[in-house]
Amino acid sequence: MAKVFASGVLPHIACGELFMSSVCTSAEYHDLGKIDAANQKVLSDKPQEKLPVKHEDAGTAFLLKNHLPAALSVFSHHSGLPSIGEEREKEHSFRIINQVSGYEKAVMDITNENLNDYLAAHVTEIKNSVSELSEGGRPKDTLFYRMALSCLVDADHTDTARHYGGEALTSDIPLYPAKRLESLDAHINSLTAEDVTPERLAVRQEFYHICNKTEPKNRGINACSMPVGTGKTTSVMAHLLRVAEKFSLRRVFVVLPFTNIIDQSVKTYRNALILPDENPEAIVAAHHHKAEYKNQLLMASSFRWNAPITVTTAVQFFETLASKRPASLRKLHNLPGAAIFIDEAHAALPAHLWPQAWKWLRSLVENWGCHVVLGSGSLSHFWNLKEFSETQVTVPEIAGDTLYMKAAQHEQNRIAYRLKKNPMSLDDLYQWVHNLNGPRIVVMNTVQSAAALADKIAHERGCETVEHLSTALTSTDRKNTLDIITLRLQDKKDTDWTLVATTCAEAGLNFSFRFGAREMSSLGSTIQLGGRVNRQCEYGADCEVWCFYIKKDEFLRNHKHFKTSAAVLAKLFEEGKISPDFCTEALLREIREKNTGMASDDLIVQAESRANYPSVAKLFQVIEDSEMFTVIVDERFKERLENGEKPTRRELQTLTVRMRKDQIETLRLPRIGRYEDLYFCYSEFYDNFLGYMRGILQTISVLPEGSII
Repeated sequence: MAKVFASGVLPHIACGELFMSSVCTSAEYHDLGKIDAANQKVLSDKPQEKLPVKHEDAGTAFLLKNHLPAALSVFSHHSGLPSIGEEREKEHSFRIINQVSGYEKAVMDITNENLNDYLAAHVTEIKNSVSELSEGGRPKDTLFYRMALSCLVDADHTDTARHYGGEALTSDIPLYPAKRLESLDAHINSLTAEDVTPERLAVRQEFYHICNKTEPKNRGINACSMPVGTGKTTSVMAHLLRVAEKFSLRRVFVVLPFTNIIDQSVKTYRNALILPDENPEAIVAAHHHKAEYKNQLLMASSFRWNAPITVTTAVQFFETLASKRPASLRKLHNLPGAAIFIDEAHAALPAHLWPQAWKWLRSLVENWGCHVVLGSGSLSHFWNLKEFSETQVTVPEIAGDTLYMKAAQHEQNRIAYRLKKNPMSLDDLYQWVHNLNGPRIVVMNTVQSAAALADKIAHERGCETVEHLSTALTSTDRKNTLDIITLRLQDKKDTDWTLVATTCAEAGLNFSFRFGAREMSSLGSTIQLGGRVNRQCEYGADCEVWCFYIKKDEFLRNHKHFKTSAAVLAKLFEEGKISPDFCTEALLREIREKNTGMASDDLIVQAESRANYPSVAKLFQVIEDSEMFTVIVDERFKERLENGEKPTRRELQTLTVRMRKDQIETLRLPRIGRYEDLYFCYSEFYDNFLGYMRGILQTISVLPEGSII
């Protein structure tokens, strides 16, 4: 199985011989230590118990002499990738020196005494023994070790899941880029004209034509800075399919900043790209949130990125590249040879993570056969700044500069940006919002603030006057809310209502409100919210987007990560520089306010260059601080799990939310049976309007003032 996975990577890399040798050798020897008599006794009599002698030490000891890449995979396939430099400085590098209970010996000592016996037994059982253990060179980059470990772990976990009655390995479905491009063309031609000005429609059609008909000259990193309403979702997909056809790429990844955008994009792609007799869910996979489980009973539910087209989040995409954990890295080997669209790239990552992320993207292109498009209507050209990139790189626009300039001209009179300087309490904000013409959208910086405002509006004016959208809702409830919003916006008589949301609603959604309001954050976020207001100029020329400040209290919470960018935004308002043209300048001001050094001085870049995998994983967190866990909100699903049924991947994506550990403890949510990775949220703490914030707001309401969750 590991060889099959490595074979999929092989056509897209230059170091194929070394990669295949590393994967096959580690797969053969990774469980060598299970031959130990004490381990065999447990495996025969009580297979659920932990093995007394850590079995990865034996394969590591054997391979250290002549195949370090394979040895590293064996060493890491349970505990994760180490810091290679720190391991080499140890007296017994890459060995397990912990004492074995009841033996008064270290694992390493037991291995050394019995290794020849292990190998002799191994040879009698394994008929196709790997005979060539020469390294054949050195890996080009630090992603090599993650990719090699990925092949081993995916095979290991798939085999374990199959043993426990989970899903068996199925053959990959081909991308068929030429056929899907034909299907996309048919879909585009079947669409009726929207309520859009002729000038904007002409730009959209020209953009799609360029992406569809232009022969790609090479793989690389491209930009797509086309403004809102120009059809990036379908046009960039046409470009990716053209590149995939030209360069024999095997998959397409669409990387989005927020989970709620996934459903809308997936719906579009499933309508446009599915061929006859295909299962839409198998072709266009929706990866809403973390689905990586080390629990043997949950391994079959882990998300594997093996569909022809995967729509996932920036958190999942980049934190997988940064990971050291086997369960997370399991899916990574499916990325080489992919066309990757990082949509709304301005919101994909915090600024301080881009220096290393940019290095990974370049490595994926140069060493792993990928093609990348960075898209956003407020795209910062960070790669031109020394703080982000050590070398100058040309990143061309996929539609060319001429069409971009033409599209940008149509943006000038669509909306006006305003600043309200006086901070507002929850009551002030509620009153002010309803003086704006509707339908209106209000974006808050925290999940709690959004829930508090939505709850306030519902109590004061009625539930029919407000919709709420955030990651506190399950993907199913978010989808239902998005459907309701779509219908309400289509009803031109339904105007006096408000969508209250978090940052997740400011980008990528095909919505058009009359007025918008945004808690102070950044220029990029402000421009993006402008893309949800008067989208096709259908409301005329008097539409506005307001930025405002809040007064912090027990319900309205500040977001620490927006402090610097909000200060920069206020200065740009004073200077009259509120447009996409100033996004790169805004980013430069932000990083210099934070005294960020050059790219080579970045701590993550330095840790990655030293192959210090634990440090990289710790430092590279898109969502910082707290540990996150999967929480089930459906009681029938919970009862089925407690009765011994196995969860499906779909259920774990649609009937759950992700919650911080402190939130789980605040609501005193219980674990579910045998699943240490799963919790259950009581029905009184969750509803389809506020999600789990229903319980959090209830808790805040009964706590003394100042005791905030």
